[in-house]
Amino acid sequence: MPFRILVADDHEVVRRGLCALLRNQPEWEVCGEAADGREAVVRVLSLKPDVVIMDIGMPNLNGLEATRQILKTNPQVKVLILTLHDSDQVVQEVLNAGARGFLLKTDAARDLVAAVDALRRDKIYFTPKVAAMVLDGFLRKDGAAPEPPMRSRLTPREREIVQLLAEGKSSKEVAVALGLSVKTAETHRSNIMRKLELHSVSDLVLYAVRNNIVHVVQPTL
Repeated sequence: MPFRILVADDHEVVRRGLCALLRNQPEWEVCGEAADGREAVVRVLSLKPDVVIMDIGMPNLNGLEATRQILKTNPQVKVLILTLHDSDQVVQEVLNAGARGFLLKTDAARDLVAAVDALRRDKIYFTPKVAAMVLDGFLRKDGAAPEPPMRSRLTPREREIVQLLAEGKSSKEVAVALGLSVKTAETHRSNIMRKLELHSVSDLVLYAVRNNIVHVVQPTL
């Protein structure tokens, strides 16, 4: 089956450029386009893409809120956020929304294919600056996660679950992957969050990145 991608951006010229880059890849299919966040939410429901490329600033419904709504009903979808800015606040908001990739629009022509391919392989994609911000712990202010406890506090099974959750899997998908009941997977998730003193999925992603449980893909400069 082809790898299906939905492109959401309110500028038609930008959408055309992104689609042209994607269609050059064998076995990749641009299954749809959206001109605002609300349309993206609706189209994901009907088209079931594997990845959504989402502009962060769109009318009617912005890309972050659209991402939250999409992942609430389609947690298996991977979202790549496109933005003009990579400030601490924007990065934190993107992670909190559940996106698994972050790409500056100015780098899209060079790095879009690599970013989408990273998400296809269940990796997380950050620009070098964003990766450095995460790995160096610069996101720990304003209520973000404190420096996480040592990875050794987790059991091997818990580390498996952390990786799956950080890669965007729902509790149900974790249960299927590990042969557990959904209730057991949810109990593991609650125990992990309590043991590591984490409070959100974005905190869990940061923990997984800092402790090399998930691999961050960065563009080759």
